[in-house]
Amino acid sequence: MGAEAFKIQFGDTVVAYNPVSKDSKLKSASFGSDIVLTSLNHPDFNGKENAARGEKAPFVISGPGEYEIKGVFIKGFSSESKYGGETKINTIYTMSLEGMNLCFLGALSSPELPNEIVEELEEIDVLFVPIGGEGVLTSSEAYKLSVEIEPKIIIPMHYGVIGDKNALKTFLKEGSDDSTETLDKLTIKKKDLEGKEGDIVILNPTV
Repeated sequence: MGAEAFKIQFGDTVVAYNPVSKDSKLKSASFGSDIVLTSLNHPDFNGKENAARGEKAPFVISGPGEYEIKGVFIKGFSSESKYGGETKINTIYTMSLEGMNLCFLGALSSPELPNEIVEELEEIDVLFVPIGGEGVLTSSEAYKLSVEIEPKIIIPMHYGVIGDKNALKTFLKEGSDDSTETLDKLTIKKKDLEGKEGDIVILNPTV
């Protein structure tokens, strides 16, 4: 969706990562969702009002803990973000659905994670990593951390309109051009992950 906003859909269930608030200077998009995951209490990432379905409000998760909603298993881990100029709690989320494990790093600024979090991030299939700098990971830090986590697919985010304008170009230089795809939408099943090792997927923003 742009910035750090993503729409994840499986069956009739829709999950929104870090939707942009109407109070943000960034462009926002409205789409109905059942679950909203907010990593950081900032208008660029906490637009739960843009994720409602008519009069039906989504289930909002905005901090560390363990959750199960509509058959979706979610864990939130506390980390740091310096986005916006001050240090705040950033929640890293893992989500298990349809046999796949997703990890969303949010507005993470620390390139080194505590061991207890690293242990929880084993066997990650899809990793969403911020690469913009200016309060979140730089491109080099983001790629190094991605390699340590060893996901099947890496999706960079938080670049272009936020932070370093050359962040994506720098990030791709760190990786291999042979394993990079640019898509409008990623549709994937567990079997599609076979043989993938840190493949980078660039998702075009829709706003």
